[in-house]
Amino acid sequence: MLDPASIPGVQAEVPLAPLTTYKLGGHAAWFVEVSDEGTLRSVLGATPPDIEVLVLGRGSNLVIADRGFDGLVVRLGGELLSIDVQSNGVVAAGGGASLPRVARMAAGAARCGLEFYVGIPGSVGGAVRMNAGGHGSETAAVLITARIVDRRTGATVERTPDQLDLAYRHSNLGSDDIVVAAHFRTDPCSVATAEQRIREITRWRREHQPGGTLNAGSVFKNPDGDAAGRLIDACGLKGLRRGGVAVSEMHANFFVADEHATAQDTWDLVWAVRRRVGEATGVWLAPEIRFAGRFERTGDEAMGPEAGT
Repeated sequence: MLDPASIPGVQAEVPLAPLTTYKLGGHAAWFVEVSDEGTLRSVLGATPPDIEVLVLGRGSNLVIADRGFDGLVVRLGGELLSIDVQSNGVVAAGGGASLPRVARMAAGAARCGLEFYVGIPGSVGGAVRMNAGGHGSETAAVLITARIVDRRTGATVERTPDQLDLAYRHSNLGSDDIVVAAHFRTDPCSVATAEQRIREITRWRREHQPGGTLNAGSVFKNPDGDAAGRLIDACGLKGLRRGGVAVSEMHANFFVADEHATAQDTWDLVWAVRRRVGEATGVWLAPEIRFAGRFERTGDEAMGPEAGT
């Protein structure tokens, strides 16, 4: 049982939907924003081990259950949102920092290599955890070290990409590992060159992805040698709907929500699409988006290898 008096600033029953890009889901049983690493360690130390902890970044690949999250949600703020382009070209950023802002600040300082982050509406911590990438690059190619706090022990360690075992949309970080900072390498370039690349990526996204909609980015990881969107499209699933959520007509690996959508609709559609693609092609797609809280199971989750949890 969490004792709110032991965690300064903790709040009860805080709505989480406004903090995600889908704008769906219920309340956090407990919520606290931390402004620095020391405060984070204090919060974690005061939280009983049987209380589930969810670290919330930009909410861009997260679906909160309609009944909410029965644990403690920790949002990174303050110093953990900082971005500093150092004189040697290294970009130091807090775990909660916005990836598009990282890209633009590096470009404005005449440093290239991080422009691809402008197309990823997530946080630095999420990028390290999922080895986020796109447009010909990925986090593993630019990360120097990431600073990790272990919830169980409160210990802090620095890990390199090799120590993180970064691979396609994968790291060895567990649920008790919290990314509080990262350092990225960049290359010198002109501001004009970096900003032109950012404009190209932004233009590509407008032309190929459903901007201006409620979505959580790519729903599934791409399987080896193929694209999840192509497989979903080839199975004729564009426009498939569960309640207020549908497979985008523009890009089949994006699921868009309307004003009547629920988080359960998203869950139902994800597993229905996975089952249909798996049965039709033999390829069982792995979700890239994360679900937090309790959802009603439909039976589709049990289909195929590495089924839902």
